[in-house]
Amino acid sequence: MTDPTRKKAVVLLSGGLDSATTLAIAKDRQLDCYALSVDYGQRHTAELDAARKIADALHAADHKILTVDLTAFGGSALTDASIAVPAAGENSGIPVTYVPARNTIMLSLALAWAETLHCRDIFTGVNAIDYSGYPDCRPEFIRAFETLANLATKAAIEGNRITIHAPLINLPKKDIIRTGLALGVDYSLTVSCYQSDATGRACGVCDACHIRRAGFAAAGVEDRTRYRSV
Repeated sequence: MTDPTRKKAVVLLSGGLDSATTLAIAKDRQLDCYALSVDYGQRHTAELDAARKIADALHAADHKILTVDLTAFGGSALTDASIAVPAAGENSGIPVTYVPARNTIMLSLALAWAETLHCRDIFTGVNAIDYSGYPDCRPEFIRAFETLANLATKAAIEGNRITIHAPLINLPKKDIIRTGLALGVDYSLTVSCYQSDATGRACGVCDACHIRRAGFAAAGVEDRTRYRSV
């Protein structure tokens, strides 16, 4: 049961390492957290099962999974089965795993829910340090979206300013992991791999797996990720 005297936050929860840590951070700030996941047609649907487990483990006040089928557009290795997921280091520039407008869409959905909840805080786990170079993970994008949110909503116009929190945006993966562990995150529940199998086992070769494995090594803690190849 939620406490009506506590502030609320909408937290985008993909089911991956970063979003789980972000949920834990929001909880640690004494916020009632409403977790939002999006089934956008991603090939790694095991992350949605992971999101359910994480929301339960971290005692989210509510957890919704919305469906927005981006396979209708394709344009990404994550939404178009005809585009292969590259191994780490195979891309130059913005990789083919970039999903056009994904974070814009997800933040917009979070904004809509936040307004109906009379909630002024939205959390996202985007990171601009150990990441794959996606343009919608940069600080300037988050600042721009916050500006949009405060121009486009009834709540903000009436004086209830909305804040977009990206607490991990300038943290290397090792520090994200250490932060999450200190807050009780069970990373064995999370799925980061771009092409995990139905049970959540990671491929071990994509960018997401490479960044995740390197983060645990740098943090000096055990990597409990289940890999189907190494």
